[in-house]
Amino acid sequence: MDNSNEFAPVYLRHDLMIEIGRLEMAMDHLVERDLVQQQQLRPRLETRMSHLLSELDHLPA
Repeated sequence: MDNSNEFAPVYLRHDLMIEIGRLEMAMDHLVERDLVQQQQLRPRLETRMSHLLSELDHLPA
């Protein structure tokens, strides 16, 4: 009997949480960059964060 499918949502949730943490750290460090870089990077980081949070919301509990 293969139980690997039972753990797939757990691993996916874990991976999403790690990536969200990385994005949070990247956003925290934006202040260390010049204004032009901040303006370029912030929208991309926020879009990625929104996408990951949406994926996390759609995972089974």
